[in-house]
Amino acid sequence: MDTYTIAAAGLPALGWAFHGSLLVRRLSTARRDPLTGLHTRAGWTARAEHLMSRHANALVVLVDLDDFKAVNDTHGHAAGDTVLAATADRLTAWCGRHGIAARLGGDEFAAIVADPAHTAGLPALQVALDQPVTHSGHTLRVSASVGHCHRRHLPLPILTDALSAADMSMYAAKGHGRRNTR
Repeated sequence: MDTYTIAAAGLPALGWAFHGSLLVRRLSTARRDPLTGLHTRAGWTARAEHLMSRHANALVVLVDLDDFKAVNDTHGHAAGDTVLAATADRLTAWCGRHGIAARLGGDEFAAIVADPAHTAGLPALQVALDQPVTHSGHTLRVSASVGHCHRRHLPLPILTDALSAADMSMYAAKGHGRRNTR
């Protein structure tokens, strides 16, 4: 077999390897929100289910920004993007290395921590999320409604049930006015 035959035989394999690496890159970026860098729902769910199954003290948190539409309407979408990015950073910092955060869509975020004792606690999360954000010389007031569910409070430790319970908790917090956690 000559050198040209070997090279010709290797080209398709090289092409498939290149195509495969592009596909892996596209899949990984599809599982990350381009604005915040957080996992999307698809990227977060598998990891969250894994943490739920392995950690009896797991805590699921849902966050919804209060009056977010007013920020976009008053200050523009770039200001809204700044608020979303700041919220992502604050939620990620709160999770630390003991959990993962996600942007589920719009102004809704989720997080799971394996053991909430390793975090500063829900009141600290609320304080962090309610800090103003500066954009183009303007100070933007920010507040969020936070709902949560501990794995141990569920009859079966299933992520969908934890998200439903956290969602009910979040809407109860919204019902009690801004800057509340339930």
